[in-house]
Amino acid sequence: MNLYINRAKENWVVDRFRSEWNDYNFRISNSYLLSNNPIWIIAPWTWKKLNKYYLKRKKVVCTIHHIDEDNFSMEKLNEFNDRDKYVDLYHSISQKTTKQLTKYTDKDILTIPFWVNQKIWFELYNKDQLRKNYGFSKEDYLIGSFQRDTEGYDLKSPKLSKGPDRLIEIIKKINLDKKNVKVVLSGKRRNYVINNLEKLNIDYKYFEMTNFKNLNELYNILDLYIVASRYEGGPQSIAECALTKTPIISTDVGIASEILSEESIFNMGNFLDAKPNIDYAYNSIEKYKIPNGFEKFNEMFNSL
Repeated sequence: MNLYINRAKENWVVDRFRSEWNDYNFRISNSYLLSNNPIWIIAPWTWKKLNKYYLKRKKVVCTIHHIDEDNFSMEKLNEFNDRDKYVDLYHSISQKTTKQLTKYTDKDILTIPFWVNQKIWFELYNKDQLRKNYGFSKEDYLIGSFQRDTEGYDLKSPKLSKGPDRLIEIIKKINLDKKNVKVVLSGKRRNYVINNLEKLNIDYKYFEMTNFKNLNELYNILDLYIVASRYEGGPQSIAECALTKTPIISTDVGIASEILSEESIFNMGNFLDAKPNIDYAYNSIEKYKIPNGFEKFNEMFNSL
């Protein structure tokens, strides 16, 4: 089978998923024209770039990563409804997103978390040396956050769906209890968090767009990774922390409850009581490693 997958071209995770799919599964076609060629809208926000003639005539699967219901305007609803006319099957990456989707469509929905690549994300054991390499000491208490937190339109307003205001509140409280707290940041648009850390005089280091090797090493030096989001699809950082055995706590978003133990999931009333459970997370993520993580996707496309 040939499969057409659209691109985000944003140096974002869906472009990596597209590349990994091409490496491990049936071939991605660069043309709409081949017969029996389903279309996978893996980047739904770019769907208008696709040729509507072929969308009408082929089987179409659309991935919905998450819906930010606090910011789901009438304009976004209208766009969803326009795209829905062409979709045969929705792919949701978490049960929470599936629940959201049922409010907006009567099309079939399959819930399948994305796979995770164990060749990129894995535990390292020379943690003291790694810390030294990145300018940290073994006495530092390192808190990690690798996802954007600032709106692109002004590069200062918080992207509230990602919960950067919550993240700052949690870091501020931990800083009162722990010595030598330092924050490790990566990813684009970290302006809001950086500005607030500087106001609080909390040390941080920012590795803006580092490569996978370095990012894997950064996971491995952390004492704690925090997901403080209000809405999420994954985030993939949960899967990546699970594989690297990075201590992680998270709000109950995306795949959190499917990967993390109950004690590792918090709300803003009990975050100080949340506890990472590394073994639970690692055991939960194993079934999503390549190639096992592709199985349900292959079943989905072969059923079209």
